Amino acid sequence: MQLQQLRYFATVAEVRHFTRAAEALHVAQPSLSQQIRALERELGAELFHRARGNIALTDAGEALLPLARRILADTETAHREVQEVAQLRRGRVRLGAPPSLCASLVPDVLRTYHARFPGIELHVDEGGSRDLVRRLADGGLDLALIITPLGVGAPALETRELLREDLVAVSAPDGPAPTRRSRIGVGELRDLPMVMFRSGYDLREITIAACRAEGFEPSFTVEGGEMDAVLGFVRAGLGLAVVPGMVAARSGLRVTPFEGDRMRRTVAVAHRKDAPPPRAARELRRVLLEHLGVDER
Repeated sequence: MQLQQLRYFATVAEVRHFTRAAEALHVAQPSLSQQIRALERELGAELFHRARGNIALTDAGEALLPLARRILADTETAHREVQEVAQLRRGRVRLGAPPSLCASLVPDVLRTYHARFPGIELHVDEGGSRDLVRRLADGGLDLALIITPLGVGAPALETRELLREDLVAVSAPDGPAPTRRSRIGVGELRDLPMVMFRSGYDLREITIAACRAEGFEPSFTVEGGEMDAVLGFVRAGLGLAVVPGMVAARSGLRVTPFEGDRMRRTVAVAHRKDAPPPRAARELRRVLLEHLGVDER
């Protein structure tokens, strides 16, 4: 049984005339009759009472007609649904990103993407790079913005470097400056109170590693917060924090750059190697690269 045969059958049943049905379907009348005969042989029953000028459904035809209409309607729905997804009128993208990027880069990128593809649902999952990499590997995300390198034991991911971002020290604008110089050294953090992110934040690990490389453990007045909370604690004068430059630029806090290029992080977009992301996610990746001026490859 073929969809074309069911379509021919339903049209003849509607107009009750083989020639007019053939005209409506833009096929030759002998071809239509041949397909109806083939369908009847397939089903083992006649579907029409054929008399000159009078075509009527048999009992078998009456039984088949609602089923045929339902199958044809479901087929049309399936075709329309697939086309809407293929043409990006509908769909979903699951993006993972660290909170610092959700507070800076991600909103601008999603605004551009939503303007181009308003029918695509956007799901954003905030987390540290380790958590996001695990969710990518488990199939819970289509794309993720992560901090590289990934480290030993990371799953097989396809990554594309997006940017290298300077980290800076932020402090309360109405409080004392953390240094008298225009830039601060990592070693100077030894004697300064700090506000620190919760465990799992890439910024926490980067900052602690830099301090230990200078031979000391940093001192925290408050620790365990998310990005907004940490910025609020800094604004309240509880200590300084190390944050990305893009976040600092929007924070309204005093910004002090670090000396040299040690306090820097590399941001990449990643997806699984063994499962290419769906088209909607690939388009989001393209918008992301375009927004940052990165060549696609």
